[in-house]
Amino acid sequence: MFKKSMVAVLAMAAALILLATACGPKKAEEAVKVRIGEVTRSLFYAPQYAAISKGFFKEEGLDIELTTTPGGDKTMTALLSGGIDVALVGSETSIYVQQQGSGDPVINFAQVTQTDGTFLVARKPLNGGGKFDWASLKGSTFLGQRKGGMPQMAGEFTLKKYNINPQKDLNLIQNVDFANIPTAFASGTGEYVQLFEPQATIFEKQGKGYVVASFGVESGRLPYTAFMTKKSYIDKNGATIQKFANAMQKGQNWVQASSADDITAAISSYFPDTDKDILKGSVQRYKDQGSFATDGIIDEQEWNNLQNVMEAAGELKTRADYKTLVNNQFAEKAKQSVK
Repeated sequence: MFKKSMVAVLAMAAALILLATACGPKKAEEAVKVRIGEVTRSLFYAPQYAAISKGFFKEEGLDIELTTTPGGDKTMTALLSGGIDVALVGSETSIYVQQQGSGDPVINFAQVTQTDGTFLVARKPLNGGGKFDWASLKGSTFLGQRKGGMPQMAGEFTLKKYNINPQKDLNLIQNVDFANIPTAFASGTGEYVQLFEPQATIFEKQGKGYVVASFGVESGRLPYTAFMTKKSYIDKNGATIQKFANAMQKGQNWVQASSADDITAAISSYFPDTDKDILKGSVQRYKDQGSFATDGIIDEQEWNNLQNVMEAAGELKTRADYKTLVNNQFAEKAKQSVK
């Protein structure tokens, strides 16, 4: 009798264990790894860093591996060769790939910045803090950005708007590597230079240069920097791209709603060698001029303005079809669902 009772008790215990296992907490799904290659480390990309540091990608079940791949050509090579899954780079690079006849087009799916991020820095401040007279550039030595890159094209677009021919009216220097441009100006090269933040603010603090105008304001809205990937990747990983767009929308919402102090605190770990006051001033300057996109949607007017800038610089063979290289479905869904 005792033996039968023990068998019954053990059987019941085993059944309870099986039931508890079946009904108990399920093992969390493994996060999907996404490798991002950013064209440069820049606080211009604050919404990306905020989305990572605030845990928005983790909330979406994504494990982000962020690598800096200096230069648009290196970033695009890494994407096309499969070294990265997603590129954060200027939208013009997707057009260059199409012009080369790629059978797997690179698709822009989420915008991060919607203006140029460079500023015109002079060796002397504006007299009385008035508006800069662009005509005063004529005959000067101008330390510009790399030919064919978006900063230089936005710069040339602005100069031409003020009837300045960059090649004829300026002593234009374009043979200095991107990373060495600030050092070249600080050492005495050029009367004017085109710089991103935080370098522009650093020079102002050091008395080495002064921001006199914004190329972002002058060149207008355009998909300056966007997340993009190969069409084949989207076809196979649509759910992952949607989660990615959701995380970025959370980051963009947070940046729009947050102060420069809070944004600086969230992203400062990505810029360990830059003073926090410098970061704060730079973030505020970008917020004030609306450089950070409020959502990932790339509208057709912005896309056309991008190509106007490229045409003016002589870098566009034929205009690229908006619907071929832009896919807004993920950003649109993210905007609707993420609050």
